[in-house]
Amino acid sequence: MSVHTGNAGRRGDKVRSDAYVEITITESGGIDLQFESKVETMYGEQTRALFKDGLKHFGIEHATVIVEDKGALPFVLMARLEGAVRRALPEKNFEPWLPEAGPVCGPSERRRSRRSRLYLPGNEPKYMINAALHSPEGIILDLEDSVAMSEKDVARMVVRNALVHLDFRCSEKMVRINQGQRGLDDLYWIVPCGVQVILIPKVETTEEILNVVARIDEIRLAKGINDPIWLMPIIESAKGAWFAFDIASAHDTVVALAVGLEDYTADIGTQRTNEGRESFWMRSQVVNGARAASVQPIDTVFSDVSDMEGLLESVIEAKSIGFEGKGCIHPRQIEVVHKGFAPTEKEIEKSKKIVLAFEEAERQGLGVVSLGSKMIDPPVVKRALKTVDLAEKDGLLEQNWREA
Repeated sequence: MSVHTGNAGRRGDKVRSDAYVEITITESGGIDLQFESKVETMYGEQTRALFKDGLKHFGIEHATVIVEDKGALPFVLMARLEGAVRRALPEKNFEPWLPEAGPVCGPSERRRSRRSRLYLPGNEPKYMINAALHSPEGIILDLEDSVAMSEKDVARMVVRNALVHLDFRCSEKMVRINQGQRGLDDLYWIVPCGVQVILIPKVETTEEILNVVARIDEIRLAKGINDPIWLMPIIESAKGAWFAFDIASAHDTVVALAVGLEDYTADIGTQRTNEGRESFWMRSQVVNGARAASVQPIDTVFSDVSDMEGLLESVIEAKSIGFEGKGCIHPRQIEVVHKGFAPTEKEIEKSKKIVLAFEEAERQGLGVVSLGSKMIDPPVVKRALKTVDLAEKDGLLEQNWREA
């Protein structure tokens, strides 16, 4: 009698909002569901029914299923069961078992604000559940560095289910894929499920971007997907920095260039410091490459989650050299990042005057904008419009300020 065994998930006393599922598929004996849950009293009956539905979905009639539930939500339980089944029967091409769809905010815009993006490990659902409550402008479900090699297959299912089911509120849905072929394969799991921005790690050539674009287009065509999916290449090496403009302009779906300094400093043979002298050229190169290609330059993460003062200084410095966003590795960093990138009172007042002069020139049909005796160039007007939009969003400027 053939027996197939697979498992997925996490177990142990310190696990929360997750589950361990082990399945042994046999040829007879029916279904033996051995279920242990910390929320047995409240949700035991519903969870058993969920697992029975899943086994029916995968066409499994005879199996022993061991479940250790540490308060996992249904979308996590579904991913863990699917992961165990796929590991037990790797040769089978199962249809995805998707959770109920959550709220949809509509398509993402190319030029939307991306000041903060919160990295979350793709195999740790406990961090995903309430991430949107912290109001990051983007939530990154990570399939790359934060996921152990042995768990990358099942992490795809957790991330896919989170994209489908969780309420991201106003945060942009982002996923960082893996490098190379593994990253291209990641796309099959996330493109059909509502991802809005795909971060591509360690990019060094335009070919890498075009390979991702080709795979996305293939999936979009097969699945009938119309909403835009944007790309954010991450520059993490000397070669990538050298070709920053080429990468930023490789395709019109590229909306931003991000920076990764841990790999970059290792690549050039030095240590990363808070002062950042060792990476100043690289970061300036990324800013200029991004700006030349009309995409957003996004700074690296600040790794000391306890140093809020240092973080604020880092954000202000990043803003001063042209960055307009920064990565976050802890929710407490988000508010500081937003504060650091927020326009100052002086910037707001100057921008108000420029915007009012621009709007008056438009009303009069004038081809040039002037403020007093000074001519205002189009890039200055563009920056001023962006500043007042951001000030309005942050509540630093009344919505009716034009009437004051």
